[in-house]
Amino acid sequence: MDPVTALARFGGIARTPALHRLGVTRHALRGALHSGAVQRPRHGWMCLPSVDPAWRSAVEVGVVLSCVTVAQRRGLWTDAVTQPHVAIRPNGQLQRETTAHVHWATPVIPRDPDALEDSLINALVILATCQPYEAGLAAWEAAIRRHLVDLDVLRGLPLPPDARQLLADARPLADEGTESIVFSRLRLLRLGLPIRRQVVIAARPVDLLIGDRLVIQIDGGHHVDAQRLRDNEHDARLRLMGYHVIRIGYWQIMDDWAAVQDLVVTAIAQGLHRIRR
Repeated sequence: MDPVTALARFGGIARTPALHRLGVTRHALRGALHSGAVQRPRHGWMCLPSVDPAWRSAVEVGVVLSCVTVAQRRGLWTDAVTQPHVAIRPNGQLQRETTAHVHWATPVIPRDPDALEDSLINALVILATCQPYEAGLAAWEAAIRRHLVDLDVLRGLPLPPDARQLLADARPLADEGTESIVFSRLRLLRLGLPIRRQVVIAARPVDLLIGDRLVIQIDGGHHVDAQRLRDNEHDARLRLMGYHVIRIGYWQIMDDWAAVQDLVVTAIAQGLHRIRR
């Protein structure tokens, strides 16, 4: 097999022993290097010029992509980060300096020596310690909701305390990202009231139910057009049933939380969370 075809099978980058196992000869590799068809990012590795820059950088440094970087690459909700996050064993040695955020961490699940990205479980475990609680909860719940990780597998692993706490708090039915954040922030207020998630009322789940009658609905980017009409109809039905509905949007949560918090605590002070006799 020619080097370019072989490398394409690995996503554009691989160790030379893996290429040899596919039948790529040393002579063929030398010819491809000479022509520029392939490149050597580090001793023992070959890549295509078009390879993912993040993978190439990981090979050059001697790390794997991990933590929030892997979560983002898997499409999970995370806080915005400017630095890539990478991981290496505590006794590992970087091959060169890097501006990435390096996690010197023993993986919960052993890493494939040819892997350039951590498994999602390893990434989530590191993320649990690296990121604030609410951001960690959002990422964990997104992974669970999409069935990207198995709850039974997670429960059987020797998780560190931060990851164990997120596993205990995560709810599979939660909407991604913002619901997790709002729930986390309201719980920190110690309102002395039950805060339930994804309770079905009027044939549809509500995001949060505080007490018996205070409903918090959280809009995301998909709450437009037909979706918004359905949401408005459901809100109206909830009000007819005696519920008080507070609907909030993404930017209110992220940029004006004080106003959101004030709405909620004022509603509670007015007794809108209680059944009216």
